[in-house]
Amino acid sequence: MATETVRRAPKCTTGVVLRTEQLSPHMIRVVLGGEGLAGFSAGEFTDHYVKLLFPVPGVTYPEPFDMGVIRAELPREQWPTTRTYTVRSWDPQALELVIDFVVHGSQGLAGPWAMRARPGDVLRFLGPGGAYAPSAEADWHLLAGDESALPAIATALERVPAGAPAKVFIEVADAAEEQALPTDCDAEIVWLHRADRPVGEALVRAVREAKFLDGTVHAFVHGEATFVKELRRYLRVEQGLPLEQLSISGYWRLGRDEDGWQSSKREWNQQIEDEEAKDLNGSPAR
Repeated sequence: MATETVRRAPKCTTGVVLRTEQLSPHMIRVVLGGEGLAGFSAGEFTDHYVKLLFPVPGVTYPEPFDMGVIRAELPREQWPTTRTYTVRSWDPQALELVIDFVVHGSQGLAGPWAMRARPGDVLRFLGPGGAYAPSAEADWHLLAGDESALPAIATALERVPAGAPAKVFIEVADAAEEQALPTDCDAEIVWLHRADRPVGEALVRAVREAKFLDGTVHAFVHGEATFVKELRRYLRVEQGLPLEQLSISGYWRLGRDEDGWQSSKREWNQQIEDEEAKDLNGSPAR
């Protein structure tokens, strides 16, 4: 029975697993290919993301696969589950799309899928979306995040103009999670090892203690929502940066899966904006 009227659905792309690579104990790279990627297009952003579609076990979906038809003809609990992931790289000539997955054993949905992925497996997704790329006009760049932001930070570093100063802070579990990050810019890369501390604690301290360079900064700060909130207040209120110099958002929130986080993210962001407005000018955001 239909649960809603047919509406224009975002374009669905089908990729086939070509190979996988264990980048670190908790990060797996999956390379997708196949003719289904022929219509995929990624633009100028370095934080491009796709919405991966994971079928609900036991549900048979119509062919050809069409999210508009699925949403119209199947009850919501049978719609594929979505998980958002950054596009690490896209090669339109080779038709190869690279996605890096943070994996914590059997926890979650996408991570375990990546652990089990084998050549020939099919993965469908929506997108891409995105909004950030390092500004060529900035005097320097600030990039900060946890493991979830590492693919976007790595991609951004490849696009920061040659010789441009960049301060980069990445929090990971331990030294085994560090990766080589090739770049032509003048990057100071600081790896922070979480160990038993709360997520983001070491990162917030390192960013707050770092010396701000002269000139205009373009900042990218993403990861767990609580530390992102702290760093947003530091950058917006204490450093006085305007929003147009920031790309800042919580990719995830501790204790919530993506469905729970996305359902509450708008309210969370509004609360942050209201608090920020009071700090900046004494009145709530409009």
